[in-house]
Amino acid sequence: MTAASSIRSQHADWLVPDWPAPPGVHALCTTRAGGVGRAPFDQLNLGTHVGDDPVAVAANRQIVQSALHSTTPGARAVFLNQVHGDGVVLLDASTPDGTEADACVTRAPGAVCTIMVADCLPVLFAHRSGQVVAAAHAGWRGLAGSAGQGVLESVFKHFCHEALVHHASIAIESGAMAPAAPGASEVAARTLAWLGPCIGPTAFEVGAEVRAAFCDAPGALGAAATSCFVARPGVPGKYLCDLAGLARLRLQAMGVTAIYGNDSTAPWCTVTQASLFFSHRRDSAALGGSGRFAACIWLG
Repeated sequence: MTAASSIRSQHADWLVPDWPAPPGVHALCTTRAGGVGRAPFDQLNLGTHVGDDPVAVAANRQIVQSALHSTTPGARAVFLNQVHGDGVVLLDASTPDGTEADACVTRAPGAVCTIMVADCLPVLFAHRSGQVVAAAHAGWRGLAGSAGQGVLESVFKHFCHEALVHHASIAIESGAMAPAAPGASEVAARTLAWLGPCIGPTAFEVGAEVRAAFCDAPGALGAAATSCFVARPGVPGKYLCDLAGLARLRLQAMGVTAIYGNDSTAPWCTVTQASLFFSHRRDSAALGGSGRFAACIWLG
């Protein structure tokens, strides 16, 4: 049984990316199903910072850890302290939970890059060598960054570095003269990206300042971003925003064109798919809180 089959057999409601990942690269995205939490955190809330019962959260995290162990013995999800920035951490077996960052990269088998969301966009990366993976938390602030440089650009810079480290180690082990180290464009051409569920383009209403954060970016990137905003008729200064569409533009600008997952259609929307996904925007005002689900990627 493959790792994907094992996860589906245990947790039929979780998502397993449908992408051509190389052998040894595993990924999943939890939903709100399969845990022990009570409303409004029912059932599989993984966030310790949202006001849920800590005992329930610990039990839910153990459910995820058990699913990881079933595919990769010893694998451990590393839960970050995400702050809507562009900080990146290099994960290994000793990285503690609560490390402050909004993205992570690893070449260490069993160190599980884990991103929690409840409307923001999780983005997973895998190099076709099967030796480097990464994950990023892309809310609009982190995605926009400054002058067109945000969390995706930041994590890809670290991802490229780890790919180059792998390239050098292979050359050293072989004892042969190494070919020229690949540049960022070559790494991008061999990179897969998967976009998870997020708030969809019919639900994400934003102000003019959010539109400006993307559309005022320099050059073609800012111009292209205008296609991801639709003015609300009769509501001056308000727009509907396609968050996943903006992420695809950023990835393509970096040369990453093998992009899978969230295509901005309704099934991927955290707000409208209430039975599957937590949504901060949908639930916090109406119910007093919302849980967090997680996207994970690891080597093993």
